[in-house]
Amino acid sequence: MGLVALSAPALAQDRSVYRCPGNLYTDQISVREAAERGCKTLEGAAVTVVQTRRPDAPKPLASGAAAASSAGGPASRPSANEGARIDPAEQRARDTDARRILDGELRKEEDRLAQLQKDLKDASSATPERQAELRAALARKEADVAAIRRELAKLGATP
Repeated sequence: MGLVALSAPALAQDRSVYRCPGNLYTDQISVREAAERGCKTLEGAAVTVVQTRRPDAPKPLASGAAAASSAGGPASRPSANEGARIDPAEQRARDTDARRILDGELRKEEDRLAQLQKDLKDASSATPERQAELRAALARKEADVAAIRRELAKLGATP
């Protein structure tokens, strides 16, 4: 019985764990293969192996979603919850809400842009530093307005 206890640690030491180039860890190669690949033996390091489950095969799309996907419609956009399907009526409601929010943001930003344009026109007697600040703020606001318009264009024309 004592002989079996002594042989188990000896067997465990025969199986070395190697760290190979590319951060590949393995105990499935021989000493010669490890040397050929440029692997280094891990000494005294605890090794944890985590088993993972293979991902499920992708599920086929419904005929309506496939048509929208091939046409480049909303179904072709990746989502945070890829496997879930959104009811078309719910998606239209979401798009309508997004369009309404973006329209409101666009109006606010256009008002701020108009105010900055007026401030820059009135700042003819201001210091050059103040005029530069206003020009920079105006350029940022113009970029903001353009970005909101691009987002609205992605949503398409209002229904």
